[in-house]
Amino acid sequence: MKAVWYDRTGGPEVLTFGELPTPKPGPGEVLVRLATSGVNPSDWKSRSGTTGRPMGFPRIVPHSDGAGIVEAVGEGVDKARVGERVWIWNGQWKRAFGTAAEYIALPSAQAVRLPDNTGFDEGACLGIPALTALHAVLTDGGVSGRRVLVAGGAGSVGHYAVQFARLLGAAQVLATVSSEEKAAHALSAGADATIDYKRQDVAERVGALTGGRGVDRVVEVDIAGNDAVLPALLAPGGLVAVYGSNAAVAQIAFGPAILKGIAFRFFIVYELDAAQRATALGALNGWLERGLVRHAVAARAPLAECARAQQAVQEGKHIGNVVLDC
Repeated sequence: MKAVWYDRTGGPEVLTFGELPTPKPGPGEVLVRLATSGVNPSDWKSRSGTTGRPMGFPRIVPHSDGAGIVEAVGEGVDKARVGERVWIWNGQWKRAFGTAAEYIALPSAQAVRLPDNTGFDEGACLGIPALTALHAVLTDGGVSGRRVLVAGGAGSVGHYAVQFARLLGAAQVLATVSSEEKAAHALSAGADATIDYKRQDVAERVGALTGGRGVDRVVEVDIAGNDAVLPALLAPGGLVAVYGSNAAVAQIAFGPAILKGIAFRFFIVYELDAAQRATALGALNGWLERGLVRHAVAARAPLAECARAQQAVQEGKHIGNVVLDC
């Protein structure tokens, strides 16, 4: 099969495009012929070695997200799954071979039925961006009737988080952005208002938009970059759902945080437990079937151009998701 892999960490040049043996499904597994592979920031970070974690395997086929058709099943898996359209989560998490290939064999549960009204391009955006966004607004009681601020509302996760907060009944959805184009993108997803964090005082603007109360939840993409302002944004008893950071250390002002009773919920989408995963999958596929989710596939590239696609994601060249054709 055609695939992309790396045997050492480093820049995009360590990625090789060529032929690897086609995998076979083991017990409890399905073999998926991939149509698309989603490119996420975690992919270039792992490949570059900037995470500080050593390679878990001598050779890695990157990417955790993708979509395609079940071509074969292993022992113990219903043969009726053959021919099923699916989307994939955790394709390369704690596994050597991910979705940057023509085929992937993985546990049956990690290949989720893709509704007929959702394309393979969109299916490759669900595993990390959509599930991260959904857990961030579902966790700790959800956001029904609450005021929500999505940090980076035009990002791959943020764009979904704005939509999901609205679908889950948030009373108000705000989003931080860094340009007029990104503001339009967040507003089109359902944000009530946007705040340009490069040109506006975020705390002052949040106060004005919430009648001085603050928001009940922040969906946080960069806890280290925004730690100083968070207590000022939140209402008493507010929650910060943290899924990312651009630095290893964040510092929270103890006094303002404890006086407001602010809570922080750190999570990584790869490690959701079975109950959390089932709740998110059920909600997401239900919305997909009803056509309620808007996707933002910003760019497509052939599998052979994986290095260029990862570089584009690293440089933030696109507003939306980057997808490879497998």
